Amino acid sequence: MPIEDSKAQTRARESRWAVPVGIASILGVILLVASRPLGVSGDGQAELLREVDAHAGQVLLSDLMQALAYLLLALPLVYLFRAAAARSDRVRPQLIGLMVAAPLFLAISSGLSIGVTNEGADDFLAGRADPSLTPKEAREECSEEKQDEGACVDRKLEDDEATQAIGEASLTPIATGLGLAGIFGLVVALVYVGLWAMRTGLLSRFWGALGMVAGIAFVLTPLSFVAMVFFFYFGLLVLGLVPRGRPPAWEAGEAIPWETPGERAAAEMEPEGGWDEEDEAGGDAEPATPPDRR
Repeated sequence: MPIEDSKAQTRARESRWAVPVGIASILGVILLVASRPLGVSGDGQAELLREVDAHAGQVLLSDLMQALAYLLLALPLVYLFRAAAARSDRVRPQLIGLMVAAPLFLAISSGLSIGVTNEGADDFLAGRADPSLTPKEAREECSEEKQDEGACVDRKLEDDEATQAIGEASLTPIATGLGLAGIFGLVVALVYVGLWAMRTGLLSRFWGALGMVAGIAFVLTPLSFVAMVFFFYFGLLVLGLVPRGRPPAWEAGEAIPWETPGERAAAEMEPEGGWDEEDEAGGDAEPATPPDRR
């Protein structure tokens, strides 16, 4: 059986949570977008850690904004999952834990990365990290890349030292493990909820498919543009701010699957008064007795 016993209860619950979920979905996207300019970058790991040390407050704010954004995005995932589960008993209710755990793991990983980068920067700048790359190996790599040996060797040794500093930070294993679990969990969550939202008519075929694509794209880029577009649209949909309004399945409190192209074509060909027996037989019925030809 679906999670909710009645359509009225389903509609009441979804109406009660619509505004908080819509705001959380849109705000989560805004925080992810706003966190990007605050992040630091560099030409290599050594320069990156120097930038982290020089702009520690900025990096802290960026990571905290990302962590909060991931927590907020758990709300629309749970909301859409429960809506689909209430309309189909084929949705696995035990997977609701994944809708919560995946964003939570990403949020915790973002928070821990603050400690990882700060500890790595401190160790690197203090010279406490040892590179795994030898000067001879660095010269060979520079020779293969056909770069100026003097500057290239120093840069490669520094970058390798910085990489080792980050890898040896005490929180690195936990942050990395939670981050990977969160990423792959969110992939499964987005693909699953997008599929069932489309099958039950909660999302159009386009937006349901885009949700699944967003999950796959999240593997390549955690701050995927496709995922942000999907969550922003869903926030507007829940708030009733999209031009065509919400699909009928929301108001009906039950699944209203979308017509297939074949069903849509058949519906367009159907006469206004419906098919009669003669139409279904392929034309006018043959007279029961032949006409009198005398």
